[in-house]
Amino acid sequence: MGDIHGNLPALEQLLKIEQGIDGIICHGDVVNYGPWSNECVQLLASIQQCICLKGNHEDAFLLGAYLGINTLVKTFFSVCYQSFSERAQISTYLDQVEIGTYNVQHTLNDSYIFKDTPLTNLSSHSIIGHSHQQFGRIIDGINLYNTGSVGQNRSYINVSEYIIFDVGNNGVTLKSFIHNIDLVINQMKSLNYPAECIHYYESKKRA
Repeated sequence: MGDIHGNLPALEQLLKIEQGIDGIICHGDVVNYGPWSNECVQLLASIQQCICLKGNHEDAFLLGAYLGINTLVKTFFSVCYQSFSERAQISTYLDQVEIGTYNVQHTLNDSYIFKDTPLTNLSSHSIIGHSHQQFGRIIDGINLYNTGSVGQNRSYINVSEYIIFDVGNNGVTLKSFIHNIDLVINQMKSLNYPAECIHYYESKKRA
């Protein structure tokens, strides 16, 4: 799972749904956008069998600056970073990890990979995130899965997506659930997020 983006209620709901799992790999972007970056980092750190990887937003928080050109993301960063206190914890996040025959990382070649993105010459079965779009693909005999986003689905803002990986047979199951996005929006309002940030969430479609 990954791309939680400070959405604590969605993360908590996922953990409640999947209480029987043996472990968690989070492929990054725990932070930014939503109002609970610290709490999401802390919750994952409290889980013994949890491996966390860096996403581009962890990189920005560790650098102390968002270097992209998207003005809305810069606005979100300016709000979330100023109250962030878990820099030491996210500095321990790994770049990638192997599970079964799969390599897990935030994305490939620092790119947004969608279900129709042309790809060739993949070197290994991979599980990624970053594009906030869930899919499974086979490319020249190589399996590629995107888990989607736990906290900020860009098709339906109140849908959380993730996968279950069966280590015994390398099996992958795509999963999702609906969460209450109003909890996030109301908290953003209580913290006086800029109007453009709140509008971004309120304007998204819901399932």
